[in-house]
Amino acid sequence: MGASILVVEDNPDSRKLVVRLLHQEGFHGEAVESAEEALVRLDQRSFDLVLMDIRLPRMDGKEATRRLRQDPRFRDLPVIAVSAHVVGKQHEEILASGVSALVTKPIDMDELLATIRRFLEPAGKSSVGLEAGR
Repeated sequence: MGASILVVEDNPDSRKLVVRLLHQEGFHGEAVESAEEALVRLDQRSFDLVLMDIRLPRMDGKEATRRLRQDPRFRDLPVIAVSAHVVGKQHEEILASGVSALVTKPIDMDELLATIRRFLEPAGKSSVGLEAGR
């Protein structure tokens, strides 16, 4: 399979849908339901990109992204924020958290795939994580 993508999404139906789409497009998709789980998983194995839901219980996606950016291993890891109801200052706040891009819900799958490919295919990105910096 192609690039490895971590999907951080608390809605089980959305998790399944996105992972299935990623697999159909030749990516390896793995899903977790919380930001806390995402941070643990990223510490355990390498991913090429993260799809980060912003509205998550307990720790939100913005805080998780800020924490990732503090770790030198993940400073260049593409993090695509996924969020509904983004208006005005919210858009700026999400981008300021350190995400690489923002895709709004309901997700336009063509837009999502184009955004993913923009970060992975042109540069021929290799995995970022355990191998980088350890």
